[in-house]
Amino acid sequence: MEKVVAKQKDGLGTRATIQKFGRFLSGMVMPNIGAFIAWGFITALFIPTGWLPNENLSKLVGPMIVYLLPLLIGYTGGKMVYDARGGVVGAVATMGIIVGSTQPMFLGAMLMGPIGGWAIKKVDEAFEGNIPAGFEMLINNFSAGIVAGVLAVLAFVGVSPIMLGITAALSAGLAAVVNAGLLPLANVFIEPAKILFLNNALNHGILSPIGMEQAAKAGQSVIFLLEPNPGPGLGILLAYWFAGKGSIRQSAPGAIIIHFLGGIHEIYFPYILMNPRLLLAVIGGGVSGTLTFQALGAGLVAVPAPGSIFALIAMSPKGGLLAVLAGVAVATAVAFFIASAILKMSNQVADEDELVQATAKVQELKGNKVEVTQTVSKKVNKVVFACDAGMGSSAMGATILRKKFKEAGIDIAVINTAVNELPSDADIVITQRTLTERAKTKLPTAEHISIENFLNSPEYDQLVKRLS
Repeated sequence: MEKVVAKQKDGLGTRATIQKFGRFLSGMVMPNIGAFIAWGFITALFIPTGWLPNENLSKLVGPMIVYLLPLLIGYTGGKMVYDARGGVVGAVATMGIIVGSTQPMFLGAMLMGPIGGWAIKKVDEAFEGNIPAGFEMLINNFSAGIVAGVLAVLAFVGVSPIMLGITAALSAGLAAVVNAGLLPLANVFIEPAKILFLNNALNHGILSPIGMEQAAKAGQSVIFLLEPNPGPGLGILLAYWFAGKGSIRQSAPGAIIIHFLGGIHEIYFPYILMNPRLLLAVIGGGVSGTLTFQALGAGLVAVPAPGSIFALIAMSPKGGLLAVLAGVAVATAVAFFIASAILKMSNQVADEDELVQATAKVQELKGNKVEVTQTVSKKVNKVVFACDAGMGSSAMGATILRKKFKEAGIDIAVINTAVNELPSDADIVITQRTLTERAKTKLPTAEHISIENFLNSPEYDQLVKRLS
């Protein structure tokens, strides 16, 4: 029995470690998604094969992907480690690896950015308490400049060749997988990983940088379609709507809108956890969708975020929209038919309570539980929902609470943001438990509430009652 418990704890520890690492990787990319999308729009419109070819405006494409996007990642990575000071050093260190390479250095930026932040943090800790009065600004500025310069040179001379080798190996391996027709098998791992909330680690930490390398050379990449494809999740929800039983069937249409149009895939995870055999459906949908993408030569010009059908359409290259839509449709159909068969064979009557329990299971997998970490008794003017990127689950929670406030006649601002961008005037901060410590460090004066489920949390009604 003790061995079983030990194994379970080890499993939870491993999963938590992977999730934490994934959040760190995606945390460097997700705040900059707007820049990636801007580059994608400019590329799709103005390159010679774009929607509106323009020789002058197409000059923006190269510098943005070579310099701007890696520098943003490097700055964000350094800032995550040591705020703006770490961000500046991380950006300079990233510049060294950019100039020392012959291709866009996204993976290199994800390495040098955090290293820059860590290095200046350690230097500041060494100087703390040892700087003569009046020399603080001089020493702080020169220490940052020296550390940044040294790291830039090291990145140019030593790190760039290593990262070029790693990138070349990854590209060659990916090309071999694509040429062998094995790329669809990636979804065998991607779809279950999404249920365990490893999607950010896979998509923004690994797949997106590789996809950007491909897009820089070929103008598009099928890699951008592996994880964001909304087809498998849509098939699951459609199956519950048409073949499901019990009151849970009535919740599927609303979930479809949130998932397919809003791009929040998290909404369909509880439906799978109610019947784990449905993993076969999303895997089947993912594999068939990627197979269709590959067969039709589909790809996107940049990473779509969130994974909404609108984002996929916007990032589709000229002449490639039908191929993208065909892959989504095939994935939806395959997932729908497999899921429908499973639901009919299971004879399971699902109700709202079961969905709530499954949703709680999702949050358990994500490492969340309900807790109020601090309570303050001051006038509340602003409630802030925070998550990693500030545009997924936090946006959903903010919308729900905003509606409840309106119905109760409560005139309090409710916004959503990334946990690293918490506004100083927030009175109440609502986060997932794994992010609460980061939120408290960022804004210790606020009331911090950790909740279990952004979609349906009793804390919403408690907060409404309290503030009424």
